[in-house]
Parts: sequence; structure tokens; C-alpha cells
Amino acid sequence: MPDILIRGLDAKALKRLKTRAKRHGRSLQGEAKLLLEQAAGIGAEEIAAMLDGWKQRFSDRKFSDSAELIAEDRQR
Repeated sequence: MPDILIRGLDAKALKRLKTRAKRHGRSLQGEAKLLLEQAAGIGAEEIAAMLDGWKQRFSDRKFSDSAELIAEDRQR
């Protein structure tokens, strides 16, 4: 797994990060890693793979038009 080195981090930011890590029960490295992964977000390839998985999972099912169900419900 690749590593990253952050130089010149503001002392106040480091203190806030340490406080945050302690509050969440994580190490400083664990907290920084989580924040960076969240900030990086999910990639297009991962989203496409996830959608393909859902498509395969539900490929044999038939779904009704929800607009029809809503209209029926309003008529009750």
C-alpha cells in the first residue's frame, strides 16, 4: 500500500486532528487516512461496478410503475 507524507501541516490543524482521532477512538494515522479516503470519494469505475452488480442482482425481477401505484393510492 502506498504511503503519503504531509509536510508543513499547521500546528493547530494537527492538534484538531489529534483531538478528533481521540474522540473517535482512532489513531492519528487512522483518522487522517479515513478523512483522505472520504475526501477522495468514490471513483467512476467503482460506481459502474456497483451499478452492474445491482443490475445483475435484480435482472430477473419485474417492477411496476410507481406512478400507477401512487395514482391508485390517491383514488382511495
